[in-house]
Amino acid sequence: MNSTLCNEHWWSEGLYFSCLGCGRCCRGEPGCVWITEDEIKKIAEFFSLKEREFLSKYTYRIDERVTLREKRNGECVFYDSESNRCTIYKVRPLQCRLFPFWPSLMACKENWEREKLRCPGIGEGEYHSAQKIEKLLAHAPYEDL
Repeated sequence: MNSTLCNEHWWSEGLYFSCLGCGRCCRGEPGCVWITEDEIKKIAEFFSLKEREFLSKYTYRIDERVTLREKRNGECVFYDSESNRCTIYKVRPLQCRLFPFWPSLMACKENWEREKLRCPGIGEGEYHSAQKIEKLLAHAPYEDL
């Protein structure tokens, strides 16, 4: 990894990003969408399910954390491939709302550039100042996002 690209504030001039609604972040390579207790409550309520039923049907545990299930093809369980939309968009987890401003992607410019190959909204649209990015990163529930 090129150390000149990896510094704490490589994004100090701000970055551009706007979600284009392509759904690429909801499908593709396997991964974990970590959800908190509050998010479990909100999503269960959204489906009019008891928390236990929601957890059983849509999640699994890894160590002490809860993640959303994926379909066999790697899509998020809540991704609708016909409409290319998230079926729980209004109550989607914080991890989803923060994308692409995850600690792992912001650690190195190289990581951001690699994700840009997958996400057409990176480098486009809305300007995000360094201060706004700092605030978003401060809300990340886990460092390994």
